[in-house]
This record gives sequence, C-alpha cells and structure tokens, in this order.
Amino acid sequence: MGSGKSTTMRLNAKHLQEAGQPALPVHERTEPHPVRATDELEHWFEPWRDATPQHLADRALARWQAFVEATQVETSIPVMDGQLFHGDLTHLLLMDAESALIFDYVQALAAVTAPLNPFVLYLWQEDVEKAVRTVCAERGAQWIEYQVNWKLAAPYCVRKGYKGLEGLILLYRDYRRITDDLFRQLPLAKLAIENTARDWPAYESQILRELRLPG
Repeated sequence: MGSGKSTTMRLNAKHLQEAGQPALPVHERTEPHPVRATDELEHWFEPWRDATPQHLADRALARWQAFVEATQVETSIPVMDGQLFHGDLTHLLLMDAESALIFDYVQALAAVTAPLNPFVLYLWQEDVEKAVRTVCAERGAQWIEYQVNWKLAAPYCVRKGYKGLEGLILLYRDYRRITDDLFRQLPLAKLAIENTARDWPAYESQILRELRLPG
C-alpha cells in the first residue's frame, strides 16, 4: 500500500507509448478487471466467505490464462498495477492458504504468463513498520480503520490474533517475508527497487535501463 505501484505503472506506460510501443495501463481498480479472481464473488473483499484458497487460486489462473491468450492477439502491451503479489495473492494469505499452495500458485502463474515475456517490477521498503505508518499517516484515520476492520477479520489474522494498527503492521511483515521469497524464486525477468528514499527520478532511470527504453 502506498509503495508507488500506480505511479510507476503510469510512468512505464507513458514511456512505452513515447517509444512508439502501444501500451495499455491497467490500474488495480479497473472495472471489470481482466485477471482479478474475486470480482465475481458476492463478497469480493472477503473471499473467505465464498471460496476456498484452492478455488480462488484455480480461478485466478484461469483468468490469467484467458488474459494471456487475448493479449497474444492484441498489439498493446499491458502494464499492470500490483496483480502478481498484490490482489489475489494478498487474498490467499488472508484466507490462510497453505504456504505450498501460495508457492505453487505463483509458480503456475509464472508459467502461464511466460509466453508474454513479462517483466516484473518489485517495489519494497526495508522497514515495514515505517512504511505502513507512513502510508497510514498520509491516508488518514478513516482509511486506517477500513484496513484494520477488513483485513484483520480475515482467517489468517484471526488465527494469529492480530489487532489494531500493530496487527496490520505484523500482517505486512508476514506478507513481505512471503513475497520476498516468492520474488527470489520467480523465473521471470525482474527488478527489485528499495524505494524508501522516494527518489522517483532515480528509480525511473533504473527501470528505463532495464526495459531498454529511452530516458
């Protein structure tokens, strides 16, 4: 949350377009979303009420497969905001999915998307507590209450006994440990950027070099 996903997505799409490559920015809140597996659930923000982790993972992979097939016949390059580790993977964690299921899901997702030759950008910050407290301060008490009431009611957080803002911080520490491991093992072209300093011009230059795009 607040790591710069949307900002970076828009910048990447802009640079692709300026380089003569048609780009399609896909924000995480796009409706309908091409790959988000919770969209058709009655309680899309509480998927544990309608589905098992395995059902959600299978549905997500099916949607990704359909997306890949559709993209292969299009000319636009989709630039997605947070759909590999954010979105459905966050829901799998909240649903208290087994670690093996999460790992298998991401490996299968990498295999499904491989024909598109994807590039994965992983934004992270060393101090999870500071990162969470910073975005909470920026977005205010109402947003904090929403996040706490929603996420800490999930089966994973209930089992862990996480409460309040401190519980939200603990959740994201757990989440970061998982996504760090998943990113290390991801068999795709990838780049990790530690962006605590918020030096966006430097990060932008680094990304453009990796994508071989003019700065």
